[in-house]
Amino acid sequence: MHGLVVDEGASEAERIAAAYACAAGGDTWAALVRAVSDALADLAEAERRSLRRDRLISRGYVRARPIDRGDA
Repeated sequence: MHGLVVDEGASEAERIAAAYACAAGGDTWAALVRAVSDALADLAEAERRSLRRDRLISRGYVRARPIDRGDA
């Protein structure tokens, strides 16, 4: 890992940070930028999935409503 040693008791965040630093060849700025970019991409994907789920739920309610036959 390019000399990076992560303590066994390291938190998940510390292990992830070390992995990004390793992948960036020890360049901490590049590692930070990549981590933030990945986090933003994950957030955008989660938002996209949430909106899609909401649309599917809304369509389900519309399809399940009673048909108005005008004889009421």
